[in-house]
Amino acid sequence: MVINSKHQASPRRYALLSVGAALLTITLKFTAYLITGSVGLFSDAAESLVNLLAALIALWALTLAAQPPDEEHAYGHTKAEYFASGLEGALILLAAAGIGYAAWQRLQVPQPLERIGVGIIISLLAAALNGAVALILLRAGRRLNSIALRADAHHLLTDVWTTLGVVVGVGLVQATGWLWLDPLIAVLVAINILWIGVRLLRETGYGLLDTALPEAERRAIQALLSRYEAQGIGFHAVRTRQSGTRRFVSLHVLVPGSWTVQRGHDLCETIEHEIRQTLGEASVFTHLEPMEDPVAWADQGLDRQPTAQQPAARQS
Repeated sequence: MVINSKHQASPRRYALLSVGAALLTITLKFTAYLITGSVGLFSDAAESLVNLLAALIALWALTLAAQPPDEEHAYGHTKAEYFASGLEGALILLAAAGIGYAAWQRLQVPQPLERIGVGIIISLLAAALNGAVALILLRAGRRLNSIALRADAHHLLTDVWTTLGVVVGVGLVQATGWLWLDPLIAVLVAINILWIGVRLLRETGYGLLDTALPEAERRAIQALLSRYEAQGIGFHAVRTRQSGTRRFVSLHVLVPGSWTVQRGHDLCETIEHEIRQTLGEASVFTHLEPMEDPVAWADQGLDRQPTAQQPAARQS
């Protein structure tokens, strides 16, 4: 079997971009917090610390995932990306708890804000930087099929909306003089961050459970196989799963028993190649069987029961 693999340096370069952006936005946002004393802006800055940790974890995971298969990891190391997204989800939950605690303390003892205009300008600069980097990472994550980059991108986009919400809240404090609006905005930020963390953990869990490929990709595989079925070739036990950037497809190919081994082998090679061309990066495994042998129809596991047109399974 030929395993198609892409050069994996690109995802790591995007992770380095995320690390650099996180360092810069942390500096900007904590400056805004120190200038104004706003707990809302503090919550925004705290989330940027999580962004930095998440970017560093993503860089580690992508570096590990890029390592080729070895004797102990024959299917590669791509599941390392799921550990990155899982750790990021856990860090987000911790950040939400810390922000909620700080907001509660400020609700008990409201404090006036200072130099709000300067703080808002600095925060908006940080939001613009995060937004630009998030869009770059999101496009790269979709193109490279990297859950680590997609998780980082969604987190940064959430950070942008968080910043805009905080800025609106701080502006309302200045306009109305209602000091309790500042910690209230921080509480709303914490709730939003909590939801993002839960979503990331759920997506990580699905990945670690070897979830099948997306429905659109499964339909594309079935459309490809249907062309061969029209020529009298049979298929069953078609299974798919995804591990980080890599996709895995396995299937049984049923051909007339009179075929030579060479002819069956050539057909399997052609099918594997076409599936890889359809999906991009994928490892495809085929198992050749004679369609006249009842045993060939009895080894498909739980995929489906033999139909009336298929031979009855051989009795032991």
